[in-house]
Amino acid sequence: MSVEDQLLEATGVVRVSGAVPPPPLARAAAGEYLTFRLGNEDYGIDILKVQEIRGYDSITAIPNTPSFIKGVTNLRGIIVPIVDLRLKFNVGTARYDASTVVIILNIANRVVGIVVDSVSDVLTLTDEQIKQVPEFSATLDTAYIRGIGAIDERMLILVDIELLMTGTDMALVDRNIH
Repeated sequence: MSVEDQLLEATGVVRVSGAVPPPPLARAAAGEYLTFRLGNEDYGIDILKVQEIRGYDSITAIPNTPSFIKGVTNLRGIIVPIVDLRLKFNVGTARYDASTVVIILNIANRVVGIVVDSVSDVLTLTDEQIKQVPEFSATLDTAYIRGIGAIDERMLILVDIELLMTGTDMALVDRNIH
Protein backbone atom coordinates (compact mmCIF):
# COMPACT_ATOMS: atom_id res chain seq x y z
CA MET A 1 0.00 0.00 0.00
CA SER A 2 1.41 3.38 -1.02
CA VAL A 3 1.90 6.25 1.42
CA GLU A 4 -0.86 8.13 -0.40
CA ASP A 5 -3.25 5.17 0.02
CA GLN A 6 -2.32 4.94 3.71
CA LEU A 7 -3.10 8.65 4.18
CA LEU A 8 -6.41 8.27 2.36
CA GLU A 9 -7.33 5.29 4.52
CA ALA A 10 -6.27 7.03 7.74
CA THR A 11 -8.40 10.08 6.98
CA GLY A 12 -11.40 8.06 5.83
CA VAL A 13 -11.30 9.47 2.31
CA VAL A 14 -12.52 7.05 -0.36
CA ARG A 15 -10.80 7.03 -3.73
CA VAL A 16 -13.23 6.74 -6.63
CA SER A 17 -11.95 5.07 -9.82
CA GLY A 18 -8.35 5.98 -9.06
CA ALA A 19 -9.14 9.70 -8.75
CA VAL A 20 -7.53 11.70 -5.99
CA PRO A 21 -9.98 14.05 -4.23
CA PRO A 22 -9.17 17.76 -4.33
CA PRO A 23 -7.54 19.17 -1.19
CA PRO A 24 -9.93 20.83 1.28
CA LEU A 25 -10.11 24.62 1.19
CA ALA A 26 -7.81 26.36 3.60
CA ARG A 27 -9.60 27.41 6.75
CA ALA A 28 -9.23 30.75 8.49
CA ALA A 29 -6.71 30.68 11.30
CA ALA A 30 -7.16 32.01 14.79
CA GLY A 31 -5.90 35.55 15.12
CA GLU A 32 -6.86 39.20 14.85
CA TYR A 33 -9.37 40.35 12.25
CA LEU A 34 -10.40 43.84 11.19
CA THR A 35 -14.19 43.79 10.95
CA PHE A 36 -16.21 45.88 8.54
CA ARG A 37 -19.73 46.14 7.20
CA LEU A 38 -21.06 45.69 3.67
CA GLY A 39 -24.80 46.14 3.41
CA ASN A 40 -26.33 44.22 6.32
CA GLU A 41 -23.44 41.78 6.82
CA ASP A 42 -20.26 41.84 8.88
CA TYR A 43 -16.96 40.72 7.36
CA GLY A 44 -13.47 40.16 8.72
CA ILE A 45 -10.01 40.25 7.16
CA ASP A 46 -6.59 39.44 8.60
CA ILE A 47 -5.41 42.59 10.38
CA LEU A 48 -1.84 41.95 9.17
CA LYS A 49 -2.94 42.79 5.59
CA VAL A 50 -4.22 46.24 6.65
CA GLN A 51 -1.92 49.22 6.18
CA GLU A 52 -4.34 52.02 7.17
CA ILE A 53 -7.97 53.15 7.19
CA ARG A 54 -9.00 56.37 5.43
CA GLY A 55 -12.09 58.29 4.46
CA TYR A 56 -13.22 58.13 0.85
CA ASP A 57 -11.34 60.75 -1.15
CA SER A 58 -11.12 61.77 -4.78
CA ILE A 59 -10.77 58.86 -7.17
CA THR A 60 -9.62 59.07 -10.79
CA ALA A 61 -11.68 56.70 -12.92
CA ILE A 62 -9.82 54.42 -15.30
CA PRO A 63 -11.63 53.70 -18.58
CA ASN A 64 -12.56 50.16 -19.59
CA THR A 65 -12.35 48.60 -16.09
CA PRO A 66 -14.99 46.52 -14.30
CA SER A 67 -17.58 48.56 -12.39
CA PHE A 68 -16.22 47.40 -9.00
CA ILE A 69 -12.82 48.96 -9.76
CA LYS A 70 -13.59 52.59 -8.98
CA GLY A 71 -10.24 53.92 -10.22
CA VAL A 72 -7.04 55.06 -8.56
CA THR A 73 -5.98 57.55 -5.92
CA ASN A 74 -2.66 59.12 -4.99
CA LEU A 75 -1.58 58.04 -1.52
CA ARG A 76 1.57 59.95 -0.59
CA GLY A 77 3.04 59.46 -4.07
CA ILE A 78 1.83 55.87 -4.55
CA ILE A 79 -0.92 55.28 -7.12
CA VAL A 80 -3.40 52.95 -5.42
CA PRO A 81 -6.19 51.05 -7.24
CA ILE A 82 -9.53 51.28 -5.39
CA VAL A 83 -12.00 48.36 -5.41
CA ASP A 84 -15.55 48.82 -4.11
CA LEU A 85 -16.36 45.56 -2.32
CA ARG A 86 -20.04 46.53 -2.16
CA LEU A 87 -20.14 46.35 -5.97
CA LYS A 88 -17.85 43.30 -6.18
CA PHE A 89 -20.02 41.32 -3.76
CA ASN A 90 -23.27 42.89 -5.01
CA VAL A 91 -24.36 43.94 -1.50
CA GLY A 92 -25.55 47.22 -0.12
CA THR A 93 -25.86 50.53 -1.86
CA ALA A 94 -22.69 52.13 -3.20
CA ARG A 95 -22.95 55.60 -1.66
CA TYR A 96 -19.90 57.84 -1.47
CA ASP A 97 -20.22 60.30 1.38
CA ALA A 98 -18.46 61.36 4.58
CA SER A 99 -19.09 57.97 6.22
CA THR A 100 -17.65 55.87 3.35
CA VAL A 101 -14.40 54.17 4.36
CA VAL A 102 -11.39 52.93 2.37
CA ILE A 103 -9.22 50.21 3.88
CA ILE A 104 -5.70 50.38 2.47
CA LEU A 105 -4.20 46.90 2.15
CA ASN A 106 -0.73 45.58 1.43
CA ILE A 107 -1.35 42.53 -0.77
CA ALA A 108 1.36 40.60 -2.62
CA ASN A 109 3.77 43.56 -2.30
CA ARG A 110 1.15 45.88 -3.79
CA VAL A 111 -0.94 48.58 -2.13
CA VAL A 112 -4.68 48.30 -2.88
CA GLY A 113 -7.70 50.06 -1.38
CA ILE A 114 -11.13 48.56 -0.72
CA VAL A 115 -14.30 50.61 -0.20
CA VAL A 116 -16.62 49.40 2.59
CA ASP A 117 -19.65 50.87 4.35
CA SER A 118 -17.97 51.11 7.75
CA VAL A 119 -15.18 49.68 9.88
CA SER A 120 -16.26 48.18 13.19
CA ASP A 121 -13.36 46.95 15.31
CA VAL A 122 -10.51 44.49 15.64
CA LEU A 123 -11.50 41.12 17.08
CA THR A 124 -9.34 38.23 18.22
CA LEU A 125 -10.87 34.94 17.14
CA THR A 126 -9.95 31.52 18.52
CA ASP A 127 -10.07 28.27 16.52
CA GLU A 128 -13.29 27.37 18.36
CA GLN A 129 -14.96 30.58 17.16
CA ILE A 130 -14.17 29.91 13.49
CA LYS A 131 -16.63 27.60 11.77
CA GLN A 132 -16.29 25.93 8.40
CA VAL A 133 -18.03 27.51 5.41
CA PRO A 134 -21.08 25.48 4.33
CA GLU A 135 -20.84 23.95 0.87
CA PHE A 136 -22.60 25.76 -1.93
CA SER A 137 -23.27 24.95 -5.55
CA ALA A 138 -20.20 24.81 -7.77
CA THR A 139 -21.62 27.78 -9.70
CA LEU A 140 -21.09 30.11 -6.70
CA ASP A 141 -17.55 31.44 -6.28
CA THR A 142 -16.90 31.31 -2.55
CA ALA A 143 -13.26 30.18 -2.68
CA TYR A 144 -12.14 33.42 -0.98
CA ILE A 145 -14.39 32.81 2.06
CA ARG A 146 -12.27 31.00 4.65
CA GLY A 147 -14.71 30.62 7.49
CA ILE A 148 -17.51 32.04 9.57
CA GLY A 149 -16.55 33.73 12.82
CA ALA A 150 -19.14 33.13 15.52
CA ILE A 151 -18.99 35.50 18.49
CA ASP A 152 -22.08 35.03 20.65
CA GLU A 153 -24.94 35.92 18.26
CA ARG A 154 -22.71 37.87 15.88
CA MET A 155 -21.47 36.18 12.70
CA LEU A 156 -18.56 37.38 10.55
CA ILE A 157 -17.78 36.25 7.03
CA LEU A 158 -14.00 35.74 7.07
CA VAL A 159 -12.50 36.71 3.74
CA ASP A 160 -9.10 35.67 2.42
CA ILE A 161 -8.51 39.18 1.12
CA GLU A 162 -5.21 38.27 -0.54
CA LEU A 163 -6.82 35.45 -2.54
CA LEU A 164 -9.68 37.75 -3.53
CA MET A 165 -7.48 40.69 -4.54
CA THR A 166 -5.03 38.55 -6.50
CA GLY A 167 -7.77 36.76 -8.45
CA THR A 168 -7.67 36.94 -12.23
CA ASP A 169 -10.99 38.83 -12.37
CA MET A 170 -9.45 41.66 -10.35
CA ALA A 171 -6.43 42.07 -12.67
CA LEU A 172 -4.64 43.98 -9.90
CA VAL A 173 -1.56 41.79 -9.51
CA ASP A 174 0.61 40.33 -12.25
CA ARG A 175 0.69 36.58 -11.56
CA ASN A 176 4.08 36.23 -13.29
CA ILE A 177 5.95 38.40 -10.76
CA HIS A 178 8.31 36.32 -8.61
